[in-house]
Amino acid sequence: MSNVVPIRKATPCVEMVEAFGEWSVRVAEEDQEITRSFVRESFALSFAEGQRIRLHLDKVVRLQDPPAAA
Repeated sequence: MSNVVPIRKATPCVEMVEAFGEWSVRVAEEDQEITRSFVRESFALSFAEGQRIRLHLDKVVRLQDPPAAA
């Protein structure tokens, strides 16, 4: 198995962003990453907070959309 490439080790984090009326939560762990979409902000926040607690993190990172080009 000399051709096996190890999976990149990511720093665990929980990120939340709103785009086009939909809320997305990205959960990164050491060896996997998932993204879930929600119509309601409250559902997204609840899911994100649950993942934050599960991963023993201090906070959920709220990302912002980049400003629109003028």
